[in-house]
Amino acid sequence: MENTKVLLVDDEQDIIEFVKYNLEREGYWIETANNGKEALEVAVKFQPALILLDVMMPEMDGIEVCHRLRENKEIDNTIIAMLTARNEDYTQVAGLQAGADDFIKKPIKPRLLVTKVESLLRRRGAQNNHSENDNKSAIVIDRERFLVLKKGEKISLPKKEFELLLLLSSVPERVFTRDEIYGKIWGSQLIVGDRTIDVHIRKLREKLGDECIQTVKGVGYKFNPEEDSKTD
Repeated sequence: MENTKVLLVDDEQDIIEFVKYNLEREGYWIETANNGKEALEVAVKFQPALILLDVMMPEMDGIEVCHRLRENKEIDNTIIAMLTARNEDYTQVAGLQAGADDFIKKPIKPRLLVTKVESLLRRRGAQNNHSENDNKSAIVIDRERFLVLKKGEKISLPKKEFELLLLLSSVPERVFTRDEIYGKIWGSQLIVGDRTIDVHIRKLREKLGDECIQTVKGVGYKFNPEEDSKTD
């Protein structure tokens, strides 16, 4: 049952009831919290495989809760997905920097919700399998220090290179389009040259290895999980 444990954090009771009902019907073990402080306490006791965390909450918002969860080594293997009704790029960038693995937009239909949860938990299973291997070959991303470790060697990246790597590695094997990358990393209002992304990708490959990031011609880029990467 361990891989079916989900912690749902939201200050809206109707959202909690909706999500809880649909996930319990599929066999998931659900615990809930109504605010950030409660979420931090329940997470340590419950040890969930997945935390569904609302962004907009009073007193302590989801971004701060996510940041604190990632600082706690007792639950650092938990997948965190942010629940949000907002589409702003800066919200997602802030969430990724705080340690979120993915975002789920509200409102969400029941079938899509279940499918999304299944996908996130499969990702956790893959991460656990990787952790059993020799991590000396892994790429480890340290959000707190804007630092990357490759085979134990510290690699310091400029802010934009780090944000680009963090974005691509947030969903391994997913292809991020050039427009998505521009919007999330540089912002839709900022005018940059056509080759800006290519230059940053080239620099990342020089530092981390050519196999780290794959080009999908005419579309964009994706992070290659064959590199056994993980994020702290």
